[in-house]
Amino acid sequence: MTVKFVAAKDVADEVFRREPVHILDVRTKEASEDWHIEGDKVNLINIPFKELSDSDSAELNELPKDQPLYTICAKGNDSQKAADYLQENGFSNVYSIEGGMAAWSEQLEPVKIGEVKGGAIYQFVRLGKGCLSYLIESDGEAAVVDTSRVTENYEKFAKEKGIKIKYVLDTHLHADHISGGKKLAEAAGATYYLPPEDAEEVVFGFEPVTDGMKLEVGSTTIEAVYSPGHTIGSTTFVVDSKYLLTGDILFVESIGRPDLAGKAEDWADDLYETLYRRYKELAQDLLVLPAHYAEVSEMNEDGSISENYRSFTKTTKACRFRMKPNS
Repeated sequence: MTVKFVAAKDVADEVFRREPVHILDVRTKEASEDWHIEGDKVNLINIPFKELSDSDSAELNELPKDQPLYTICAKGNDSQKAADYLQENGFSNVYSIEGGMAAWSEQLEPVKIGEVKGGAIYQFVRLGKGCLSYLIESDGEAAVVDTSRVTENYEKFAKEKGIKIKYVLDTHLHADHISGGKKLAEAAGATYYLPPEDAEEVVFGFEPVTDGMKLEVGSTTIEAVYSPGHTIGSTTFVVDSKYLLTGDILFVESIGRPDLAGKAEDWADDLYETLYRRYKELAQDLLVLPAHYAEVSEMNEDGSISENYRSFTKTTKACRFRMKPNS
């Protein structure tokens, strides 16, 4: 019997649309508990592949036969064998996810956040890693902020929209994932910007991001606001005086921590200064758009991750952001 396959992209689309998705994860219990497919309507069942053939009928009865069932492993090998085994045992609607969790980690889902002058701003949600990046397009030009290493997604999006990527920017030097900023800039013939305070050991060329710097993308303006605290170079970008791209300084449910560089105490002071002084000088009706999220519960109905800045000081959420400077 031939095993049927499904692309990770197709599963991601279903998760994003909040459709019921049934997943059989055949990795070890430790691996599945540490990192797995999440979603509002994801039904995840973990039976390690080595235990699948020894599973009793009760365990197999937990698996749906009247709806699509997707098997997944690390890279797609064991999930294919699991799908084959299940087909031999009466499951006709089972599919192996091509590429496994490795492919899942690379999925980016674009969501339109709102309008800007001459265009729109889009959030790219990396479901497998909780990373968020942004594309601002206006009058045929575009800028990409905090690019994921999977740069082909932005290139394809820009091509479909008929827009030219003019600038690529990073809010800071990322330590938790590989930035695709330089790679995308080279592929698109764009200018790459990086905060110089974070770039002491960077060996490639870039343009420095400076406090108050303004970049024009079509009819839209992107303004840099120096906002250290997560790293010494952390910079926030204000787009069209409506959107606040905070990098890893401010999230929907928390604040960023001083990154590990042996200077946590000094940077905690910087973080306090940014959150309680620099940000206070900004318009209070900006929409906060962070570079990461932690839980599926943070997603809005359309799958986006955002919060109005005013809510951080006018709701009970504000208590989560209270901190004292070290001095």
